[in-house]
Parts: sequence; C-alpha cells; structure tokens
Amino acid sequence: MAIQDRADVYTRVTAEIIAAIEQGAGEWHAPWFHNGTSAARPTNISSGKRYRGINTVALWVAAMAAGYGDGLWGTYRQWQAAGAQVRKGERSTIVVLWKQIASSEPADDDDDDDEGGRRRIFARAFSVFNAAQVDGYERPPADTLPENERLAHAKAFITNLDIKTEFGGSDAYYLPSSDTVFMPDFVSFRDAASFYGVWLHETGHASGAKHRLDRDLSGRFGSAAYAAEECCVEILSGFILADLGIAHHPRPDHAAYIASWIEVLRADPRAIFTAASKAQQAADWMHAQQSGRHEQAA
Repeated sequence: MAIQDRADVYTRVTAEIIAAIEQGAGEWHAPWFHNGTSAARPTNISSGKRYRGINTVALWVAAMAAGYGDGLWGTYRQWQAAGAQVRKGERSTIVVLWKQIASSEPADDDDDDDEGGRRRIFARAFSVFNAAQVDGYERPPADTLPENERLAHAKAFITNLDIKTEFGGSDAYYLPSSDTVFMPDFVSFRDAASFYGVWLHETGHASGAKHRLDRDLSGRFGSAAYAAEECCVEILSGFILADLGIAHHPRPDHAAYIASWIEVLRADPRAIFTAASKAQQAADWMHAQQSGRHEQAA
C-alpha cells in the first residue's frame, strides 16, 4: 500500500482498460460487459462491501483478462486474516482509495487544493488479489434467485425510476426534449436480459437530464462528448445489471463505439475515472429511487 502520484494511477489503470477493450474489440467486448454472476460484483473479503466506481471497472478488467469466475478480492494481509494464502508469483491488481486531508497535513500529492487551499486529495493505491489466486479459502454457498425473479426485479427497478417510456418502433433512444425513453417492443429482442439491458441503458441517459444529474447530453455521434456519455452509461448499465444479477451483453451496434471509446481514453487518462465516477453517481441515484417503494428481493 502506498501513496502514488495520481497521474501514474490514471495512466496505469487506463492502459489496462484500453488493453482489455482492444483484446475484445473483435467481439464488441468491453470490461463492463458481464454474465451477471458474482465476478460482476467485486466485493472485499474483509469488509464484505462492494467496490465502487473506477475500482469496479479495474477489477472487471482484471477478471476478464485472467478469466476469474469469482468476485471476491482482498489485499495479501486480508486473505491471510481469512485463513488463506496468496500463491507465490500471482500478479496483483491495483485499486484506489481517494482521501481528502487538511492542507496543514503533509502529503506527497499537493495539486488538488480547493479555492481556499483548505484541502488536498491524494490517491492511495492498494494491491489486491482475487479468490482464484489464493489457497485455503472456501467460499460459503450463496443463494441465487431464479432467473424469472431476477427479471421481475429488473422490471420493477426500472419502473421505480419514474422515467416515461413509450414502446413500439424499431429504435431505442432517449429524447431529452420530451424527457422520454423510446423502446422497441419486448419481442424485438433476442432475450429478456437484452431487453432490460437496453431499457436500462436508455434510462441511464435520462438520469443525466438537467433536472436529475445534469450531465452533458448535447454531444452528437462521433464527438468526444457523445463517446464519453455512451461510455458512462455503458458502465452504469454494467453496475446496475450486476446488482440485479443479469448479464450485460454488448449490442451489435456497440462495435461502432469501440474505436471512439479507445480514442477518448488515449487522449485523456482521466476520462475513464470521470466516466466511472459519473456512472457510480447515476447508479446511486437509481438505487435511491427504490427507497419507499415496495420491497423487492435482492
């Protein structure tokens, strides 16, 4: 564990994400596409808490590259405390903790003061290992809801967002001027997971409306702003579908976005951090809309 220069953290994580996207580009694959299993929900072995934001993306990248089928992660010491041992020669994955300190405290990183110089933010990088990289740990059995219940939960989750949706036609899109999502009918999709994935994607764009989270939705196809919004919403969809235990499949038209995503990430190593942060903010907003609604099984 060490405090690292943020530029180095941005560069290292972004480089691994670019490599993962390029590796899967021929199959229209990116790290935020997953099968909905536990590997899609990275969780810390010690705290039992889910990783968030860019850390989830970084762990998706590592799991995809190595073929890990488990979502449990922890530091070397955390695995030791759980009675397990990281195998010799295993390669760790970096996750990042952002910490804010008063400007009077010493810090290796000093370039994020606010206007009054009252705070600093630095990145502390942690090296973590997946459950597949350790010996001596047996995961307790976990209950999994039947698919029909998970799909019913997905429908209720999206309905609870209270975003107007009109069904029919051949295209799926969000129209900001009327604050309406347009969706093809259910029978137009290859399976239920694809239907809910696309519906969630379009309501993801709606979460960025000015009266909600106020993201920039003005970008036109081919622009950096458009690519950044698409990247944000794809990560958001990955977050929520993982929460719902539903696979996040790439659509055929995502092939057109792969090159633009890579171009944006190469131009700015911070871009994926910004996209993941905005995606996490939108995921938190979506979960907050479930409060006060009738409870659904998780």
